[in-house]
Amino acid sequence: MELSQLIQNLLNGLAIGSVYAIFALGYTLVFSILGIINFAHGAVFTLGAYFTYTLVVGQFENNGLLKGVNLFPQGSPLSGNPWAFALATLIGAVIAGFVAVLVERLAFRPMRARGADPLLALVSSLGVALVVVNLIQLLVGAEIYNFPSDAYGEVRPALSFQIGDRVVIVRTVQIIIFAVSLAMLAVLGYVIGRTKVGKALRAVAESPGTASLLGISVDRFILITFFLSGFLGGLAGTLVGTAFGVAGPYFGVTYGLKGLAVIVLGGLGSIPGAVVGGLVIGLAEAFVPANYSAYKDAVAFALLFVILLVRPQGLLGRVQIQKV
Repeated sequence: MELSQLIQNLLNGLAIGSVYAIFALGYTLVFSILGIINFAHGAVFTLGAYFTYTLVVGQFENNGLLKGVNLFPQGSPLSGNPWAFALATLIGAVIAGFVAVLVERLAFRPMRARGADPLLALVSSLGVALVVVNLIQLLVGAEIYNFPSDAYGEVRPALSFQIGDRVVIVRTVQIIIFAVSLAMLAVLGYVIGRTKVGKALRAVAESPGTASLLGISVDRFILITFFLSGFLGGLAGTLVGTAFGVAGPYFGVTYGLKGLAVIVLGGLGSIPGAVVGGLVIGLAEAFVPANYSAYKDAVAFALLFVILLVRPQGLLGRVQIQKV
């Protein structure tokens, strides 16, 4: 492989891998607290993209109950410049965070209050996910919606630089996605590692009973965890939507499965593991030859299978010691 192609693939892999990482962190946060996979996370991912699209465009012209409805007849106040789009993205992610909180109240808290088997909560979250994606399809249809080409402002569609006699071309949206993802990872790392909220979350993850005895409101921090999870999922949905379009109500399903592969590959409950797993899978997909690009979705699970054969706890996971 030539150096220019190598660099091209590295940049592509880092861009999509960073999105996988912040999306998978939503799974990891919930799993670290409750020990349960939130299957509604993929639906929240989808909602985040639709919320932002609604704020920026304001109408769905193709199908669904909202066909022809224009929320902003005079034009959306959150379109036309990159700062407005950034605000719309932030608002969309915040709304997605509150949806995740609602999911916790509907699908997880009742089961937790009854002391039900964790598997029932998992099935309950799957039911919520199916309701959400079908509701989206009822309202706006199953068509693909694309963000305006000037969503990030008047920037060049792609940047190019020369290496030797070869030219490497990188889409501007990929650079923006990578920069935003890195910023979010840094902010989350600071919140979890350096703030009182982060320390309380880690205490609840370590031992909810002990945390409660120390005066920490476990229920409140579970809600905070779900909000952060939904915020990250909604943000990831918008970032993917700007690069590839909002590909229908079920487009979060594929990313949801990859997110599961990421957290298992990195190590269940490990925040650094989710980051490493996302980047590894993103890079692995980027290096799939163009002739076999139709099979790149299988790469994540093939890689997962190989890694787990060698290291069952994942790349950065810890071996679970069962006390008897």
